[in-house]
Amino acid sequence: MSECIPYGVKIELKEPESFLLVKETLTRLGVASNKNKVLYQSAHILHKQGSYYIVHFKEMFAIDGKPSDISEEDIQRRNLIIKLIKEWGLIKVIDEEKAANVAPMSAVKILSFKDKNEWQLIAKYTIGNKLRRL
Repeated sequence: MSECIPYGVKIELKEPESFLLVKETLTRLGVASNKNKVLYQSAHILHKQGSYYIVHFKEMFAIDGKPSDISEEDIQRRNLIIKLIKEWGLIKVIDEEKAANVAPMSAVKILSFKDKNEWQLIAKYTIGNKLRRL
């Protein structure tokens, strides 16, 4: 099976219309500063040439050709997030082996939907928002 991109883990959506649900859920999973109630989103869903991937934001920098200092811990955190959203019935993982090495649960903060308004949710990468020069 050829991959469109060498980064991330290829997935399938359980339901075709669940892309936005997965995207929103990923905004509530990441690294937290409990003191300031800030959550930094770790992973994103990427749709590329008809395929879906869960990628760490640092992998997105690499895809864009920008410097990226992605670590094994970052990959393990991404894989834990994949494991969680799979267990919640949102996705099917195509390459289970690539997602096997997971971080401990303590590496990721999970915000419930009802608590998200009490936190500042920050994405360090935004898919699809490119600055346009006139």
